[in-house]
Amino acid sequence: MEVLDSILLGIIQGLTEFLPVSSSGHLELGKAVLGDKSIPEESLLFTVVLHFATALSTIVVFRKDIWLLLKGILKFEWNDDLQFASKIAISMLPAVIVGLFFEEQLEQLFGGNILLVGFMLLITAILLFFADKAKNTNKNVSFSNAFIIGVSQAIAMLPGISRSGATISTSVLLGNDKTKAARFSFLMVVPLIFGKIAKDVLSGDLSLESQNITALSIGFIAAFISGLFACTWMIRLVKKSKLSYFAIYCAIVGLIAITYSFLN
Repeated sequence: MEVLDSILLGIIQGLTEFLPVSSSGHLELGKAVLGDKSIPEESLLFTVVLHFATALSTIVVFRKDIWLLLKGILKFEWNDDLQFASKIAISMLPAVIVGLFFEEQLEQLFGGNILLVGFMLLITAILLFFADKAKNTNKNVSFSNAFIIGVSQAIAMLPGISRSGATISTSVLLGNDKTKAARFSFLMVVPLIFGKIAKDVLSGDLSLESQNITALSIGFIAAFISGLFACTWMIRLVKKSKLSYFAIYCAIVGLIAITYSFLN
């Protein structure tokens, strides 16, 4: 992978991670358009590295929230902070199960399969459309909600299903407040990404011997910097803008991807 390609893909990841438009889907489309010929395992590694970068940018932006959350947890009381952390843990379970038992099958989907990405973007568009029509969205995320949102996060491991779009839409359809749904969505993925990196490092699956370290590093930096910008500016956009705008965008890109796949 060329350095310029890594920069472009890093920027794509950083800008699309926090909007409900599927960052992984856009990465696969970007790699296909740029002519990336890496095998699925290498393609997935690059995707994981970029997600790791945006997870770090999330921590930087939400550092005050995370610090207060950690202080509340260390009080060892059944307070709001410990309850919130418990909900985050519950939301991780479905994705952890999928990652442990279906990792190899999942890897095969990260190889420029833009037809799949196109159809998954259409599903994302449908989710966002119905979430935009949801009424009475004023509840807090409950423990049962956390698990259901976690299921949607696990499904969103497919390229083209927006993780934030699926989790925010699911949360809103369950009647939860959009602002709280967005905050929960952005924070719930951080421990999951760090857990994924730790698992691969300890198991030896995350091998860098055959990888272009320069391309990975530059892609990481590009994703981190653009992620900082996106997370401070675009989170407001997710909270205030109508989800139907993103539904239209996903539908258009999905149709373009499907058309492109049939023409090539």
